[in-house]
Amino acid sequence: MSSKATVHNTMRIYHRYLGFFLAGIMAVYALSGIVLIFRDTNFLKQTKQVQQQLQPGLTADALGKAIRSRDLKIESINGDVQTFKNGTYNNATGAVSYTTKTLPKMVEKLTHLHKASTKDPLFYLNIFFGVSLLFFVISSFWMFMPKTSIFKKGLYFTLAGVVLTIVLLLL
Repeated sequence: MSSKATVHNTMRIYHRYLGFFLAGIMAVYALSGIVLIFRDTNFLKQTKQVQQQLQPGLTADALGKAIRSRDLKIESINGDVQTFKNGTYNNATGAVSYTTKTLPKMVEKLTHLHKASTKDPLFYLNIFFGVSLLFFVISSFWMFMPKTSIFKKGLYFTLAGVVLTIVLLLL
């Protein structure tokens, strides 16, 4: 029995082995993506007390930038001590004390997968992964012969996936 090297068979083989190779990466991306969904909650976050020495006499905007707190608002002033949500700042000495919530180190590294920029070495993994997923989309249409009912049903499911995504984007 001879094996024909058709585009159909070649795509199936590439799809299969690339799928096995990327299974681990997809599992990690899936877990980190689920964690990212809860980024605006305290899910898995740990409270951390931070004490820093900053320049004295900072404005609320400058203080917010220094401690990476957007829209920082001073709630009260008692002498030189200014109180803001989750902390205090001594305007005379520059001492700041506040609490913050952070993810554990390993979870933070996992979520960084989705946030990598072009300045980050993970950028190359993200590009490779994205191109591989695009290949999966294209090569999946070679899994079944076009005239079969499974292929035709697959096209309906593909269309349903596209429509659902567009509807959810528009909501």
